[in-house]
This record gives sequence, C-alpha cells and structure tokens, in this order.
Amino acid sequence: MARYTDSVCKLCRNEGVKLFLKGTRCYTTKCAIERRRYPTGQHGQERKKQSEYAVQLREKQKVRRSYGVLEKQFASYYAEANRQKAVPTGLRILQLLETRLDNIVHRSGLCPSRAQARQYILHGHILVDGKKVSTPSVILKPGQVVSPSEKSKDLFKAMIEANPSAGAPPWVSADLEGMKVSIQNLPAREDLDPTVKEALIVEFYSR
Repeated sequence: MARYTDSVCKLCRNEGVKLFLKGTRCYTTKCAIERRRYPTGQHGQERKKQSEYAVQLREKQKVRRSYGVLEKQFASYYAEANRQKAVPTGLRILQLLETRLDNIVHRSGLCPSRAQARQYILHGHILVDGKKVSTPSVILKPGQVVSPSEKSKDLFKAMIEANPSAGAPPWVSADLEGMKVSIQNLPAREDLDPTVKEALIVEFYSR
C-alpha cells in the first residue's frame, strides 16, 4: 500500500498552515511551522507570485494532506462527488472526507490525530456496529456506531485522559465515557472548516 513516509512537518511548512498532523504537538512551541513559517528547501524563503493554477493546486494539496489521503483516492472522491448533483460538488468532497472512519475516530476525541487513528484501525482496535473494521477509508453513514474493541478500551481511555478533546463537531455524537461514537447527520457547510476553499478544488479538477 502506498503511503507518505517523509516528515509530516514538511507538509505543513510547504502549505504555509498548520495541518495538525502530529496531534497535541501541533499546539505547542515545538510545532515546526511556529519556528520556520516558510517552505522547506534551498529557495523556501523566496517570495513567489502564484498563478491561478498554483493557488488551486495548493488548496487541493492542503486539504488532501490534512486528511492523509493520497492523490488517486482524492481524485476518486471528486469523481464521486461530481456524479451526485443533489449536493454541491465541493461540499460533497468535504462530506466524504469528514465521514471517513479515521476522521471520525479523530474528530470524536478518541485519538489526537488522524494518523494515529489510522494506525489503530489498521491494527484492528476499532469496531463499527460491533464488527471489526480495519480499513481507515470506510465511509460511514448516519446512525452507524463506532467504538474501541473490548480489549482496547483501556488503551483509548488512557489516550482520552492524556489528550482532552476540544469537543466533537455538532453532527457527531461522542460519548467518550461509554466510548461510543456515531454520526447524527452529514455535516452542513457551516459545520466545516471555514478556511477551506472547496471551490478552488472543483476548479482544479474541472480544467
């Protein structure tokens, strides 16, 4: 399986924003972008005027890297979203990303980062509707219940205590004491990150 193996801090520096790929470390002064807020490489500190294409590409890369999705899979999300005419394509892409199993495990407060959530899912620590699921990219539907396996509850309890959650989004029901999480409904645009410009992503793939 293809995966990114280089330093994830480079991704934040290249995009110029925090992507929160290292969990709690991203909230401390150890965060790489706090110390060096410019791209990596020899010419990282040079200011360059970006073309329209470059702006679209950077927005797409920022979102893709934030959710830990590879290019081929991200393109497939766009294709799927573009087929569903009932919901704007940009919003549907974000809904697909937000309802991935690894994102729900992270956003609910069970894990401090999406990368850590993916690792625990791959190792069989997560159940969906009482059945073990080891595929982080599974898209969940409203009403499905996510919980740690019985043997893993102590592990998740320790993580929750060590990394107090800022709270699950309004469209996610998270009972961290009972360790049960479920999607109430698909997120509306106002429930999602206001800094994401999904229109640029649609423009990028519509060229």
